Amino acid sequence: MTLFRHARFEISIARPQDLPPPNGAEIAFAGRSNAGKSSALNTLVGHTRLAFVSKTPGRTQLINVFRMNNGAALVDLPGYGYAKVPEAVRKQWVRLLESYLTRRESLIGLILIMDSRHPLTALDQQMLNWFAPGGRPIHVLLSKADKLTRSAGAQVLAQMKRELPKWGDQITVQLFSSLKKIGMEEAESVVSGWMAPAAEPQVDVEE
Repeated sequence: MTLFRHARFEISIARPQDLPPPNGAEIAFAGRSNAGKSSALNTLVGHTRLAFVSKTPGRTQLINVFRMNNGAALVDLPGYGYAKVPEAVRKQWVRLLESYLTRRESLIGLILIMDSRHPLTALDQQMLNWFAPGGRPIHVLLSKADKLTRSAGAQVLAQMKRELPKWGDQITVQLFSSLKKIGMEEAESVVSGWMAPAAEPQVDVEE
Protein backbone atom coordinates (compact mmCIF):
# COMPACT_ATOMS: atom_id res chain seq x y z
CA MET A 1 0.00 0.00 0.00
CA THR A 2 1.76 3.15 -1.18
CA LEU A 3 -0.68 5.17 -3.26
CA PHE A 4 -2.78 6.52 -0.40
CA ARG A 5 -0.07 6.69 2.27
CA HIS A 6 1.00 10.02 3.77
CA ALA A 7 -2.04 11.94 2.52
CA ARG A 8 -2.31 15.25 4.38
CA PHE A 9 -5.19 17.58 5.11
CA GLU A 10 -5.36 20.59 2.80
CA ILE A 11 -8.67 22.46 3.13
CA SER A 12 -12.33 22.26 4.22
CA ILE A 13 -15.08 23.72 2.04
CA ALA A 14 -18.65 24.64 3.00
CA ARG A 15 -19.80 26.11 -0.33
CA PRO A 16 -19.12 25.01 -3.92
CA GLN A 17 -17.77 28.45 -4.84
CA ASP A 18 -15.08 28.11 -2.17
CA LEU A 19 -13.43 25.15 -3.86
CA PRO A 20 -9.83 25.90 -4.83
CA PRO A 21 -8.83 25.89 -8.51
CA PRO A 22 -8.28 22.35 -9.81
CA ASN A 23 -4.80 21.12 -8.94
CA GLY A 24 -4.37 17.51 -9.99
CA ALA A 25 -6.77 14.59 -10.20
CA GLU A 26 -9.42 14.24 -7.49
CA ILE A 27 -11.06 11.07 -6.16
CA ALA A 28 -14.24 11.63 -4.16
CA PHE A 29 -15.42 9.52 -1.23
CA ALA A 30 -19.19 9.55 -0.67
CA GLY A 31 -21.60 7.52 1.38
CA ARG A 32 -24.67 7.49 3.54
CA SER A 33 -24.19 8.76 7.10
CA ASN A 34 -22.74 6.02 9.31
CA ALA A 35 -21.94 3.75 6.35
CA GLY A 36 -18.27 3.79 7.31
CA LYS A 37 -16.99 6.38 4.84
CA SER A 38 -14.51 8.14 7.12
CA SER A 39 -13.31 4.82 8.53
CA ALA A 40 -12.69 3.53 5.01
CA LEU A 41 -10.71 6.63 4.10
CA ASN A 42 -8.62 6.41 7.26
CA THR A 43 -7.94 2.71 6.67
CA LEU A 44 -6.79 3.27 3.10
CA VAL A 45 -4.39 6.06 4.03
CA GLY A 46 -3.15 4.27 7.16
CA HIS A 47 -4.07 7.15 9.46
CA THR A 48 -6.51 6.73 12.33
CA ARG A 49 -7.55 10.39 12.49
CA LEU A 50 -7.14 11.81 8.98
CA ALA A 51 -10.90 11.91 8.46
CA PHE A 52 -12.94 12.41 11.63
CA VAL A 53 -14.86 9.29 12.67
CA SER A 54 -17.89 9.69 14.90
CA LYS A 55 -20.59 7.41 16.22
CA THR A 56 -22.96 10.31 15.62
CA PRO A 57 -24.13 10.29 11.97
CA GLY A 58 -23.93 13.51 10.03
CA ARG A 59 -20.74 14.87 11.57
CA THR A 60 -18.97 15.35 8.23
CA GLN A 61 -20.66 18.57 7.09
CA LEU A 62 -17.94 19.93 4.83
CA ILE A 63 -15.97 18.86 1.79
CA ASN A 64 -12.55 17.94 3.17
CA VAL A 65 -9.61 17.74 0.77
CA PHE A 66 -6.57 15.57 1.50
CA ARG A 67 -3.53 15.80 -0.78
CA MET A 68 -1.45 12.73 -1.67
CA ASN A 69 2.27 12.70 -2.41
CA ASN A 70 1.66 12.26 -6.13
CA GLY A 71 -0.33 15.51 -6.25
CA ALA A 72 -3.76 13.92 -6.52
CA ALA A 73 -6.42 14.58 -3.89
CA LEU A 74 -8.80 12.46 -1.87
CA VAL A 75 -12.02 14.40 -1.32
CA ASP A 76 -14.18 13.42 1.65
CA LEU A 77 -17.78 14.49 0.95
CA PRO A 78 -20.50 15.10 3.57
CA GLY A 79 -22.35 11.98 4.60
CA TYR A 80 -25.89 11.99 3.31
CA GLY A 81 -29.24 10.70 4.57
CA TYR A 82 -29.09 11.66 8.25
CA ALA A 83 -32.53 13.01 9.12
CA LYS A 84 -31.79 14.68 12.47
CA VAL A 85 -30.33 17.88 11.09
CA PRO A 86 -32.09 21.16 10.32
CA GLU A 87 -33.74 21.22 6.89
CA ALA A 88 -31.63 24.21 5.83
CA VAL A 89 -28.44 22.28 6.63
CA ARG A 90 -29.68 19.20 4.78
CA LYS A 91 -30.45 21.28 1.69
CA GLN A 92 -27.00 22.87 1.88
CA TRP A 93 -25.41 19.40 1.90
CA VAL A 94 -27.46 18.37 -1.13
CA ARG A 95 -26.42 21.47 -3.08
CA LEU A 96 -22.80 20.97 -2.12
CA LEU A 97 -22.77 17.30 -3.13
CA GLU A 98 -24.62 17.78 -6.39
CA SER A 99 -22.52 20.75 -7.46
CA TYR A 100 -19.24 19.00 -6.75
CA LEU A 101 -20.18 15.66 -8.29
CA THR A 102 -21.65 17.09 -11.50
CA ARG A 103 -19.44 20.12 -12.19
CA ARG A 104 -15.93 19.49 -10.85
CA GLU A 105 -13.73 19.01 -13.92
CA SER A 106 -10.77 17.58 -12.00
CA LEU A 107 -12.90 14.81 -10.43
CA ILE A 108 -11.84 11.57 -12.14
CA GLY A 109 -13.75 8.99 -10.11
CA LEU A 110 -16.06 8.28 -7.18
CA ILE A 111 -15.58 5.85 -4.33
CA LEU A 112 -19.11 5.17 -3.07
CA ILE A 113 -19.33 3.51 0.34
CA MET A 114 -22.44 1.46 1.10
CA ASP A 115 -23.11 -0.55 4.24
CA SER A 116 -22.98 -4.14 3.00
CA ARG A 117 -25.93 -4.97 5.24
CA HIS A 118 -28.12 -2.26 3.64
CA PRO A 119 -26.73 -1.53 0.15
CA LEU A 120 -28.19 0.56 -2.65
CA THR A 121 -30.62 2.66 -0.63
CA ALA A 122 -32.70 5.30 -2.40
CA LEU A 123 -30.09 7.92 -1.51
CA ASP A 124 -27.26 5.74 -2.81
CA GLN A 125 -29.19 5.52 -6.06
CA GLN A 126 -29.51 9.32 -6.12
CA MET A 127 -25.72 9.60 -5.87
CA LEU A 128 -25.37 7.22 -8.79
CA ASN A 129 -27.95 9.19 -10.77
CA TRP A 130 -25.92 12.38 -10.24
CA PHE A 131 -22.52 10.97 -11.07
CA ALA A 132 -22.95 8.09 -13.52
CA PRO A 133 -24.18 10.15 -16.52
CA GLY A 134 -20.75 11.81 -16.76
CA GLY A 135 -19.18 8.47 -17.70
CA ARG A 136 -16.47 8.65 -15.04
CA PRO A 137 -15.71 5.47 -13.08
CA ILE A 138 -17.42 4.55 -9.83
CA HIS A 139 -16.10 1.97 -7.37
CA VAL A 140 -18.47 0.76 -4.67
CA LEU A 141 -17.05 -0.37 -1.33
CA LEU A 142 -19.51 -2.62 0.48
CA SER A 143 -18.34 -1.66 3.95
CA LYS A 144 -18.57 -3.50 7.27
CA ALA A 145 -18.18 -6.80 5.44
CA ASP A 146 -16.83 -8.30 8.67
CA LYS A 147 -20.40 -8.13 10.00
CA LEU A 148 -21.51 -10.69 7.42
CA THR A 149 -20.73 -14.37 7.11
CA ARG A 150 -18.63 -15.38 4.14
CA SER A 151 -21.66 -16.77 2.30
CA ALA A 152 -23.79 -13.70 3.06
CA GLY A 153 -21.02 -11.41 1.85
CA ALA A 154 -20.69 -13.35 -1.38
CA GLN A 155 -24.44 -13.17 -1.88
CA VAL A 156 -24.55 -9.38 -1.40
CA LEU A 157 -21.59 -8.91 -3.74
CA ALA A 158 -23.25 -11.02 -6.43
CA GLN A 159 -26.49 -9.08 -6.03
CA MET A 160 -24.71 -5.73 -6.45
CA LYS A 161 -22.88 -7.02 -9.53
CA ARG A 162 -26.29 -7.72 -11.04
CA GLU A 163 -27.93 -4.43 -10.06
CA LEU A 164 -25.20 -1.80 -10.47
CA PRO A 165 -24.71 -2.18 -14.26
CA LYS A 166 -28.03 -0.39 -14.81
CA TRP A 167 -26.01 2.81 -14.12
CA GLY A 168 -23.41 1.92 -16.73
CA ASP A 169 -20.43 -0.32 -17.35
CA GLN A 170 -18.01 2.01 -15.56
CA ILE A 171 -19.07 0.73 -12.10
CA THR A 172 -17.12 -1.84 -10.11
CA VAL A 173 -17.83 -3.21 -6.63
CA GLN A 174 -16.06 -5.08 -3.85
CA LEU A 175 -16.43 -6.11 -0.22
CA PHE A 176 -14.54 -3.96 2.29
CA SER A 177 -13.92 -3.88 6.03
CA SER A 178 -12.03 -1.15 7.86
CA LEU A 179 -11.92 -3.24 11.02
CA LYS A 180 -10.48 -6.39 9.41
CA LYS A 181 -8.57 -4.56 6.62
CA ILE A 182 -10.49 -6.53 3.99
CA GLY A 183 -10.23 -5.29 0.41
CA MET A 184 -7.55 -2.64 0.80
CA GLU A 185 -5.32 -3.89 -2.01
CA GLU A 186 -8.24 -4.22 -4.40
CA ALA A 187 -9.40 -0.66 -3.71
CA GLU A 188 -5.91 0.75 -4.25
CA SER A 189 -5.53 -1.20 -7.49
CA VAL A 190 -8.78 0.22 -8.84
CA VAL A 191 -7.87 3.83 -8.03
CA SER A 192 -4.35 3.34 -9.42
CA GLY A 193 -5.96 2.29 -12.68
CA TRP A 194 -8.02 5.49 -12.75
CA MET A 195 -4.98 7.66 -12.19
CA ALA A 196 -2.73 6.03 -14.75
CA PRO A 197 -4.50 7.56 -17.79
CA ALA A 198 -4.63 10.96 -16.06
CA ALA A 199 -0.88 10.83 -15.46
CA GLU A 200 0.14 9.76 -18.93
CA PRO A 201 1.78 12.58 -20.87
CA GLN A 202 0.40 13.57 -24.23
CA VAL A 203 2.69 12.47 -27.05
CA ASP A 204 2.69 14.11 -30.44
CA VAL A 205 2.75 11.55 -33.21
CA GLU A 206 4.32 12.56 -36.48
CA GLU A 207 2.49 11.39 -39.53
